[in-house]
Amino acid sequence: MVRKIETGNLHYLEEDVLQRLSRARDFIDHCYDHPLSLEQISEKACFSRYHFLRLFRQAFNKTPHQYLIECRIEKAKQLLSSNELRVTDVCFEVGFQSLGSFSSLFHRYVGHAPIIYRERAREREIARRKVPGCFLVMYKLESAA
Repeated sequence: MVRKIETGNLHYLEEDVLQRLSRARDFIDHCYDHPLSLEQISEKACFSRYHFLRLFRQAFNKTPHQYLIECRIEKAKQLLSSNELRVTDVCFEVGFQSLGSFSSLFHRYVGHAPIIYRERAREREIARRKVPGCFLVMYKLESAA
């Protein structure tokens, strides 16, 4: 998950730095549904905001904000697939403050609107019920457990 980065001098990020960055990423994973600031996240790694931002981008190839948005979108996909919550409720459940920003970001990351995603997820589930379980396992579409 975390890769070591070569800088201009061919040095690697120290293990301690990677652990601190991972601690901050775990904080995002755990608190994705709350409003999080760069200040709060960088405090978990014990770095200044700007140094943290630079190191996080090097280690994970995305900014902390991009990572937070991705976490929220992934959780929203799970909720839209498995719940009867309204899209508005899903939006607020995963930490977005605005339905408009949630919908536009969801569309950007997933490729279509949340309501379309829900419809397609339901269609996939209905189709999956029509296929015998042994075929799903045989073709590795589902696990045997």
